[in-house]
Amino acid sequence: MLLQVPDVLTPEQVASCRKILEAAEWVDGRITAGHQSARAKDNLQLREDLDEAKQLGDVVLAALESNPLFMSAALPLKVFPPLFNRYQDGQSFGNHVDNAIRQVTGTPHRVRTDLSATLFFSNPDEYDGGELVVEDTYGVHSIKLPAGHLILYPASSVHHVRPVTRGARLGSFFWIQSMVRDDGERTLLFDLDVAIQRLTGAERHAALRRREPGQARLHLIITGGQAGQREMTGLVALDLELLFAVHIREHQRDVGQDAANCIHERA
Repeated sequence: MLLQVPDVLTPEQVASCRKILEAAEWVDGRITAGHQSARAKDNLQLREDLDEAKQLGDVVLAALESNPLFMSAALPLKVFPPLFNRYQDGQSFGNHVDNAIRQVTGTPHRVRTDLSATLFFSNPDEYDGGELVVEDTYGVHSIKLPAGHLILYPASSVHHVRPVTRGARLGSFFWIQSMVRDDGERTLLFDLDVAIQRLTGAERHAALRRREPGQARLHLIITGGQAGQREMTGLVALDLELLFAVHIREHQRDVGQDAANCIHERA
């Protein structure tokens, strides 16, 4: 599933973040690239250990926590601390696939990268080029969103960033480990959640938002940062019993496969 999440940040938040980004210290973006992707990567990146990076990351994480569309689509279990990059003067990022596992710098924590996310801090008219191009089963998608908007897509997708030939493209990127690893099953749950909201109407959805903690709430673990690990809470209208049913079905399928393998070995 490839999904645009609009207005993750308000215009005021974007302006405040950009002020920090413009004055920040940038380094070679290849410091966080894997061996293969380092050959294709040419951009600038905010150093992870800077106070500014942690401050901006907190803004992004707080916005994600309160965004129902993101919570419903990603069903996040862990979120990698947001990183920040800059493309200018012809810089680009060639075709690549993100690492399956990301180690959080300076911690023992690891995040399985089920989903990749890019949050835009520059508006499309501020730069030429710089489109994020994602390939999936349905074709090739060229993405260039307004500042404050986010694109969410499977981390297994081949993708690249076209050269920026004018201006500068500022953005944040990070990865999500979902409670539902399979993209097809996660998409099904998202579609059901959207259908529930449409059928029940705004009044019903508002009532769900007023429920006490523990009733249709999801817990999001944010890995990294000064505290090392913190817990946040987000809300979706989805009946979580359905989510658990998916996990049970996945477990039954794995058990059935193990039994089949055992029978095959004995034969």
